[in-house]
Amino acid sequence: MTKKQEAVLGFSAQPDVQDALAHWRRWLESERNVSPHTLTAYIGDVAGFLEFLTGYQGRPPSMNDLGSLKPADFRAWLSRLAGDGLINASRARALAAVRNLFRWMDRSGRLHNAAIGTLSTPKVKRPVPRPLTEVDADRLLETAETDPDEPWIGKRDRALFTLLYGCGLRISEALGLARKDAPLGDVLRVTGKGRKERIVPVLPAVTEAVRAYMDACPFNQGPDAPLFVGVRGGPLNPAIAQRQMQHLRRLMGLPETATPHALRHSFATHLLADGGDLRAIQDLLGHASLSTTQRYTDVETEQLMAVYRAAHPRAKTKE
Repeated sequence: MTKKQEAVLGFSAQPDVQDALAHWRRWLESERNVSPHTLTAYIGDVAGFLEFLTGYQGRPPSMNDLGSLKPADFRAWLSRLAGDGLINASRARALAAVRNLFRWMDRSGRLHNAAIGTLSTPKVKRPVPRPLTEVDADRLLETAETDPDEPWIGKRDRALFTLLYGCGLRISEALGLARKDAPLGDVLRVTGKGRKERIVPVLPAVTEAVRAYMDACPFNQGPDAPLFVGVRGGPLNPAIAQRQMQHLRRLMGLPETATPHALRHSFATHLLADGGDLRAIQDLLGHASLSTTQRYTDVETEQLMAVYRAAHPRAKTKE
């Protein structure tokens, strides 16, 4: 194992393990197309696992050591994570990273260890999405345009937030669009997680907001230039959009959950409330699993129960 490889991976291990990890990392990047955030998290979780094994066994593990691990060894690692204060969600993510590595090593013929398949994933209660109300979403779009000192920046912010709310895009997807990809027609082709493409319909309100922004934008650097730009004409930094949303929610008295991603939640929740089909919403959002989309039914149930508790005579507490 070279010093360069060790520096890239961020930790030391036996040479045969380091070689396997270097190939696994390249596979995640080139074939799985995982995001930089996911890649960093996976590498960090696997590093923690190997560090645990080094202390647990008294030496850095080799490939033979990894292949001979028993269920009790993996459980000891998970117990250590719990003892260190990691919540269920963090332990589940760590286990997913290590499972991914072992499955890849199995498929690539490097080793086989069935023990990891016997482990139960820590139960994780996924948070219910917190969408904006329809009224607040409309107010936010209007305020986004009128608040900035520079009119074109206001039109940019309105166009961006209208795109997130009107098409259900992730902010990374919206900021990844080039001018030639601008949603000025009936549909928009979106490249989402894992470089998977999907097609979403474009509402007239989205087209109008984007066209108004493009007409007002002082920068026109050609069809391949980013659609959304900053004050100097470069690609708009996601942190700028986050900061502008933070300013708007304070200005409007909205909760901390009012983020750019909440506009995507609002898109899905409002479609579902108006009778949208769950599988169709799954396709529009680009969710790989229907269970991810089903979280929005929890929002509907929660809102329904809130109305029930507020209005039904039997639900009111007698004083």
